[in-house]
Amino acid sequence: MDRHDKEIIPGEILPVVIIGNGPSGICLSYLLSGYTPYMSPGASHPNPLLHSKLREQPHLSLLEQDLEYLCEGLEGRSSNPVAVLFDSLLLPDSDFGLDRSSPLEWRYEPERAVPHLVLGKGPPGGAWHAMEGSMLTLSLANWMELPGLKLKDWMREKRRNVRNDRATPAEIASYYQHYVSRMSLQHNFACGTTVTSVTRQPGDQGAESPPCWRVTGMQRREGEELGDGSAVSEEAPFSMLAHNVVLATGTHDIPARLGVEGESLPHVCHSFWELEAAIARGELDQSSDPVLVVGAGLTAADAVLAARHLNTPVYHAFRRSVNDPGLIFNQLPKLLYPEYHKVHQMMTQQQYEPDPPSQDRHAQNLHDPSSLPPLSSSSSSSSSTSTSSSSYPGYLSFPRYRVAAFRPDRKCVLESDSGRRTVVQISKALVLIGAHPNLSFLDDNGRTLGVNPEEPITCRRNPVEVDPFTNEVAGAAGPGLYAMGPLVGENFVRFLKGGALAIASDLAKTQRGRRRDDAGGAEVFIGSGLVDV
Repeated sequence: MDRHDKEIIPGEILPVVIIGNGPSGICLSYLLSGYTPYMSPGASHPNPLLHSKLREQPHLSLLEQDLEYLCEGLEGRSSNPVAVLFDSLLLPDSDFGLDRSSPLEWRYEPERAVPHLVLGKGPPGGAWHAMEGSMLTLSLANWMELPGLKLKDWMREKRRNVRNDRATPAEIASYYQHYVSRMSLQHNFACGTTVTSVTRQPGDQGAESPPCWRVTGMQRREGEELGDGSAVSEEAPFSMLAHNVVLATGTHDIPARLGVEGESLPHVCHSFWELEAAIARGELDQSSDPVLVVGAGLTAADAVLAARHLNTPVYHAFRRSVNDPGLIFNQLPKLLYPEYHKVHQMMTQQQYEPDPPSQDRHAQNLHDPSSLPPLSSSSSSSSSTSTSSSSYPGYLSFPRYRVAAFRPDRKCVLESDSGRRTVVQISKALVLIGAHPNLSFLDDNGRTLGVNPEEPITCRRNPVEVDPFTNEVAGAAGPGLYAMGPLVGENFVRFLKGGALAIASDLAKTQRGRRRDDAGGAEVFIGSGLVDV
């Protein structure tokens, strides 16, 4: 099962189907496989109130305790209370730079296991397998790990010297794939699957079958082997029923767009990987016209760094002020993230500041934009386009500017908050302003499930609305639909694990209720399916 190619058995009714095999789905699979967290005897937690609560019923696992009660009074860097709780238990005081041991101990209790299936398009690890392999992750290495396997220990097995507390995406992807094998979770994973529909299935009163969810899609399988040893890949449809479905797809599938004129021109890109491909083809160097990077997130910063590495000039446009507290660079410790601090320095020190125009000229510029002189990577900007002598030649930032239009002649019209327009000549444009999840398998792309049902689902602005202590979706067509990870606003692995705890706890309560009622003809879990007794 090394290839995680479990075939989906038609007609089997599963207790849980998880859509998405990234770290969210992997962590939930771990908890549903019988791995159970307890407060370790003799251990203590630095938060005296939480420590006192955990000592009230030490014989109960974390899955059996009242999570809402445990969450009371806790504060952290997530808006989801269970995420703050679980992070506090797995990484006590980590926000203070301390490396305290967790007071939790993990026990393997197979009798608690809930049969489930994890569906994913590629190998376990999800989007991490598509990320650029040399950049360092934003989070510290121990923040990226999953319960039961220390990432640093695994990294030391892979390379002799671990010089940095951060890992590359390639290492993280390999770690997640290894984690599934190490924890013997392979039989729960069906890779090569694309879900096309999730719908509510009405119950059959005559057969005493309760309502559930139908999940349909396609599964890629290796077909007939050719003479050269390769195999023809073929797709087969599947359809299954599940009492519970967990949305764990992440939000990196569909790049966000500006919605401006010319955005579909071939020189306008919407992913970092398109920049990498252009670099690999030798299309960019120090003699190229500037690359325009649009956005003020970490991916945009990575693009700036990649272009600067080639000595390719860069124009950098973003909607916020450089001092905006919501800007991610103003939230990162400088010592831990020196490369991003450098980009923020560039954004601050190399700002475009044109000479103040007269009122008449300002009005004229709305119709006839002024053009910016060429930007060279080997010469300093003029005083009219920079706040200081150039410490970073070949770079110019445009704070509080937006793109008004892209033109076929590779000119781009930028517009400031005040309405002043400027034209820049570019070689390529990289629009890196976030992404939307692919929820095409849900009605209206899942829009009705968001906090604002009128807007598309996004991680930051409009996450899926869930119960804060169970992660059950508030606007679902019926019970048993859950969401976790970036879909509910958790972009960091250290916090998405809380969603796994909330869902596993809620499912465990349901399972205990069914066991108590089994004498009355209720459903009980047997083997890998759900049957009536």
